[in-house]
Parts: sequence; structure tokens; C-alpha cells
Amino acid sequence: MTVSIFELFRVGIGPSSSHTVGPMRAAARFVDRLKSDGVLHNTAAVGVQLYGSLGATGRGHGSIEAVVAGLSGERPEEVEPKVVARTASEVRTTGMLHLGGVHPIGFVVEEDIELLGRTKLAFHSNGMLFRALDDVGCVLGERQFYSVGGGFVLDEDEIARSAEVVAVPHPFRSGRDLLALAADQPISAVVLANEMSWRSADNIRADLLDIWAVMQDCVRRGMSTRGVLPGALSVRRRAATLHDRLTFEADETDPLRAMEWVTLFAMAVNEENAAGGRVVTAPTNGAAGIIPAVLHYIQRFITDSADAVVEFLLTAGAIGQLIKENASISGAEVGCQGEVGAACAMAAAGLAAVLGGTPAQIENAAEIGIEHNLGLTCDPIGGLVQIPCIERNGVAAVKAITAARMAVRGDGIHHVSLDQAIRTMRATGADMLDKYKETSQGGLAVAVVEC
Repeated sequence: MTVSIFELFRVGIGPSSSHTVGPMRAAARFVDRLKSDGVLHNTAAVGVQLYGSLGATGRGHGSIEAVVAGLSGERPEEVEPKVVARTASEVRTTGMLHLGGVHPIGFVVEEDIELLGRTKLAFHSNGMLFRALDDVGCVLGERQFYSVGGGFVLDEDEIARSAEVVAVPHPFRSGRDLLALAADQPISAVVLANEMSWRSADNIRADLLDIWAVMQDCVRRGMSTRGVLPGALSVRRRAATLHDRLTFEADETDPLRAMEWVTLFAMAVNEENAAGGRVVTAPTNGAAGIIPAVLHYIQRFITDSADAVVEFLLTAGAIGQLIKENASISGAEVGCQGEVGAACAMAAAGLAAVLGGTPAQIENAAEIGIEHNLGLTCDPIGGLVQIPCIERNGVAAVKAITAARMAVRGDGIHHVSLDQAIRTMRATGADMLDKYKETSQGGLAVAVVEC
């Protein structure tokens, strides 16, 4: 494969990997390019245009603030969430922005960042154009970027190179390839061997456990923070109250108690995401609660082994690679089936592996997870990653557990393959109207406003 699984599990900030993490990373990369070209200190003005889905929901998703922070030298994997809003507020107040944190220019946020929601660039709906000018209006640098899901950002050069294949010991481009490679070894072992093309086994394990630690911190914050989420909807945070009820109104005889915890874990993450907190894209911010929720389920109800966490993430990563390579993990490209559907399939596969499933059963679990999210639209109300996103993560986490347990109870034989389900998801996304793909121009987003 051309993508490391660590590209699927990135530490960043909410509310949206495509609309917050991606634009911030693109803006920072543009400034880096100005530095490397030696024109940063000659820059007098910067103009930014956000196209398609970015332009349509840029205000609600925090894209504007992300761009300002990125131009100011901040990076999503390092910045404290509160710094993003503070930086944008300071630039709005002063009319000055320090490019890369060092070079001051005049910058009027509402004029120098244009939202062009009705125009799409050719390669992807999440397109961006950055332009730097000198003091007489001559162009010093111009670059297009695309936020293609999960915080991934590609520029023109990278698009041309995107078909290149990184040499790994066990290349696979389909579920069928993966099953063949896993004939005499676990899927997690196949992925581990490939990842060792970039780093040592010890570093892979340590990095995966670090990712798990960030997920745990996010859940803890979500379960302890109360109040109202930012934005015009005034959505009340519910995870803390649910945590209190599950803790202090314990009913160990309730057969569905474990599923209530799973729902809690997922909602806690996505409330943190909606509040602009630190989360792990898994594989996107909009679907960031599903994998942590299922991992917490494993740790609380099955085993607290660190080995289980590593096996889970390696296996889930293999499924994420297949979906990203053969379809998409971008809601703006294929709808929420590419975000929540992908995360559900990944989590189902990871859990099936921990439960001792065979490679065929793991592939079946992933197929069930994605099959029953086919056609899922992305229609966030108000352009905010809140409704239906927060509850949707809780439902999908439970669905992933059901998919895994169904698969490991079977023999791995099923009529629809994972490859067929992924191809169907891609085709369904192509047929889906743009108003159902993260533009807030259709579906629930319109229905609620009209009511």
C-alpha cells in the first residue's frame, strides 16, 4: 500500500479533519513554501479561497479559524485547541497576521478568506487556493491544496505522484490480496511487517499506544465536561450526565449495560470534537468516536492487554487502507458512508481480531460494518459536526461490535466480499447528490431549518 496506517490515526483538533485539520495543515505548508522560496519577508498580502464543501460549511466547521492559525505557523498535531480561536480573534481585532509567527502583514479575515461554496476545483470538493502578493501586487507564490479526508492534504505535485507505490514486503490493494497474505499469519502481522518499512517494531508499538493514550484522554475529558457546545444550535453536552448515571445508578443485571458504555465513550469523543478539542482522526474527526469506543469496550469488558490494543489498531488500519485506496474516507466526496461507515468497518475488523477471529472472519466483520452504512449521507445541521454526528458515532460503535460478533460466530463464508462492498460505496458516493455530501444543503440540514 502507499499509505501508512499512521496516516489514518492522526492527532489533531476538532471539529472536522477535512475542514479544520486539513486547511490548517495546508496553510502552514503554504507558509513553509514561502520560506523555502525565500519570499516570506517580501510578502505583503495573502489571499485564500475555499471551494466546494469547504466554502459551503467553512464557518460552521471552523475552517476560517483553522486557516488563520495555519498561516500564523500553528500545526494541528501540536497546537492547543484554545489557541486556534484566540489567534483568529486577535487577527480579526488587529487586522494583522504574523505569517509563520514571524512576518507581520495586514489581513482582514472576512475579506482575505473567500468562501466559494458553489464552485468546485477539479480534483476534489475540498479545494483551497493560497496566493501571496508583494507590496505592488505581484504574485510571489500560489498553490492549490486539497483536503481529501482524515486530515490528508495533497498539492498539485502530490496528486501527480499519488499513484506511486511504496515498496513494502507484503503489498496489498484489495481484501482478496490481504486474505492471501494472511493465509499463514495474522492480518496484524502483515501490517506490522509493512509498517516496518518506515520505523522499527518497537517504535510502531510505542506510537500506537501513544495514539491510544490520546484517545483515552479525549474520552476522559468528554465524560467530565458539561455545558453547551459552541455554535448557534446550542447543543447540550450529554456524556458527563450519562457517565454519572452509569456510574451511580449501576444495574449490573441490565443485559445492554455494556452497550450504554460504548455509546457513552463514542459520544464523549465526538462532543470533544464538536467543541474543538484534541482528538485522533480515526480515520476522520467526524467519525473519531467509533474506534476509541470499541477499544474502550475491549479494555473494560474483554481484556486490558496492551497487546490487544496494538493488534486492534494494526488490523483496523489494514481495512482503513483498503477503503482509502479504493474508495474514500471523505464525507465531501462520498458522504458519511466514507467516514462513519469506514470507521465502523475498521472497528469491526479490529474487534474480530481481538476476539480470535480468522482472517476470513475479520474480512467478513469489516464487510458487514461497511455494508450496513452504504448510502449514509453527510448532512450536518448548521454545518456543525454535532447533529447527527455525535449520536451517529454511538450507534455505529454498537453496530461495529454487532458486526464483529456476528462474523466470529460464523465460518467466514459470505456472499458479499469486502472488495465488493468498498466498490459499492465508491459508486454510491459518485451517484450521491452534492447536497448530501457535507455541504449542509440537503437532508436533515435543510429539514430542520425549514421546521
